[in-house]
Amino acid sequence: MTTFNKITPSVLESFSKILGNEYVLSDAESVLNYSHDETEDLHFPPEVILKPRTPEEISQIMLICNREQIPVTPRGAGTGLSGAALPVYGGVILSLERFNKILEIDERNLQATVEPGVINEVFQLAVREKGLFYPPDPASKGSCFLGGNIALSSGGPKAVKYGTTKEYVLNLEVVLPTGEIIWTGANVLKNSTGFNLTQLMVGSEGMLGIVTKIVFRLLPLPQKTIVMLVPFYSAGKACESVASVFKAGIIPSAMEFMERDAIDWALRFVSGISIQIDEKVQAHLLIELDGNDMEGMMKDAEAIGEIMTRFDCGEILFADTEEQKQNLWRMRRCIGEAVKSHSVYKEEDTVVMRAELPRLLAGVKEIGSKYGFKSVCYGHAGDGNLHVNIIKGEMSDDDWNNKLPLGIREIFTLCVKLGGTISGEHGIGWVQKDYMDIAFTSKALELQKQIRDVFDPNGIMNPGKMFK
Repeated sequence: MTTFNKITPSVLESFSKILGNEYVLSDAESVLNYSHDETEDLHFPPEVILKPRTPEEISQIMLICNREQIPVTPRGAGTGLSGAALPVYGGVILSLERFNKILEIDERNLQATVEPGVINEVFQLAVREKGLFYPPDPASKGSCFLGGNIALSSGGPKAVKYGTTKEYVLNLEVVLPTGEIIWTGANVLKNSTGFNLTQLMVGSEGMLGIVTKIVFRLLPLPQKTIVMLVPFYSAGKACESVASVFKAGIIPSAMEFMERDAIDWALRFVSGISIQIDEKVQAHLLIELDGNDMEGMMKDAEAIGEIMTRFDCGEILFADTEEQKQNLWRMRRCIGEAVKSHSVYKEEDTVVMRAELPRLLAGVKEIGSKYGFKSVCYGHAGDGNLHVNIIKGEMSDDDWNNKLPLGIREIFTLCVKLGGTISGEHGIGWVQKDYMDIAFTSKALELQKQIRDVFDPNGIMNPGKMFK
């Protein structure tokens, strides 16, 4: 275990000389604000918050922290759900919020160069104005930073058709823990030159370096969408129907599963949405098709409707207007916040092959009965990614702290047994690291730790994350 040092007055003075006093914060309010992200109710106070603006400033900071053995936790918007941005050993929070520029949108090559503090949706809208498309769309797209999306290889509803963040990253400028500034690759679509450092950085949770520029590839913007809400009288049947759609040769741009409780809580949480739901309905699929050929899309929608009837579905709702489409998506995207506002909870980011989704859902409910917890499930059914929100409810503090981890371990063990793994898009961070042995052999874990040590020999970068 690395021994870290406290920040001395002389080190603090050095930070101020690099950044100016305005961007070196240690007041009580700032420390509180940066002590948490959106992961449960966890708080770990940093000693200081630094807000650099250039890669060179970050380089100078890292040289000092590496020399003085001071832990550094990179931070984006603080919307993460795995605790990856929590400064568990104090030290420095390195905020990327001033890196907020879209540097170039290259319409000729369908690429863009951006800084990591750009908000996902701001970037999406900027490229959309030029007829281009950046698909990754996490639920927090209105607030999360692209740098955080890189750190966790974030997904979202459109991952089922278009893939996650990693599919769109061509090249990265990175400041290493030892202070050097490198580019990881090249701005090309094909690259078999050396090890793929770019993809190694994507999903590394800020443990290998600090991303300061991102080169994304873009797609042409689909011009049309169809959105349909399909009710089911059995949650299991809803999950069973998913694989049949793909087997029929149809690839929706989104296919989202919502249990009855999830949609009920969301409708109570968000205003301005009115949907009548039969009391016997137990789950919904929210399905989107996109493209430019409306006639072909309508044929696919009709085929989906026919498939759904084989799985005990109710009357399918087609969104007739853009407002109806947006309301359905607003309902889906607010489920996490709705659950969080309802109770103390833990969210597990399970993922299996899509055809195994019914077995995963059934297993989660059986494990919940065994350990005495209630769960609200929803997520990206099209790619087998089920978010399991575990509600504390009437569980005692002792059971919540001691029995529940055993139940979570059983859920993750089931995921791996079904050919899946323990996180689809939220990452490992602080809260899931105790379960990494379920997904990896000891040798595979050892190799990952050795890679980390090559980049960060003194162990100062985002310590305490991913590995025990």
